Amino acid sequence: MIRLYVEADLAAGARIAPRSDQAHYLVRVMRLALGEALLVFNGRDGEWRARLAEAGKRGCVLAVEEQVRPQETPPDLDLVVALVKRARLETIVEKAAELGARRVRLAVTERTNADHTNLARLEAIAAEAAEQTGRLDVPGILAPAPLAAILAAWEGKRRLMFCDEAGDAAPAISALRGAGGPCWAVLIGPEGGFSPAEREAIRGLSQAIAVSLGPRILRADTAAITALALWQSALGDWRGA
Repeated sequence: MIRLYVEADLAAGARIAPRSDQAHYLVRVMRLALGEALLVFNGRDGEWRARLAEAGKRGCVLAVEEQVRPQETPPDLDLVVALVKRARLETIVEKAAELGARRVRLAVTERTNADHTNLARLEAIAAEAAEQTGRLDVPGILAPAPLAAILAAWEGKRRLMFCDEAGDAAPAISALRGAGGPCWAVLIGPEGGFSPAEREAIRGLSQAIAVSLGPRILRADTAAITALALWQSALGDWRGA
């Protein structure tokens, strides 16, 4: 069944008008007929069954019927990732959504090789991934900020899984085993790695745990996927799956 992320409040009897691009997708691409059902969610009110009530040249209207799943809260996990080239960054955002990250924070490092990004496109990619994977929220995408500023304002209780390529960190699973904390972040550097000064600053955080992702140097997108999967396996919602 089609799933659609919407911004409107959801309740029985509500009638909502999707964005024009969403209406085009439902009516023209998926050819949803009047009266056909779909699922809608907004990240706040759970998942609801709705039906296509109206369709026209200017858009469509959905009639919300009943809740089928209550809202769930994903693990409080951020992905902090240095800006990389567009295609790889889009892959990272898509996979972060699929792997349960609650937020993606974009960082500008000394060796960042990309100086801009399209936030609206990344948000759309995250929403589409949420629709396809069954999650009930869409991860937030935070605008790029200097890594130094992110570290300076680091939250006191948030642990940091620092994926360190220097070769002297413990394997991720053993480093994470037994490491508690209510909220976490995974930090992935640029293709050129962190500078010595950045690495020293990261390791200087009391909340940071340096981990190794294995004997091979991974590209940023592979490292992000690997690190999120390892964290979910050790500390996240994969443990009960």
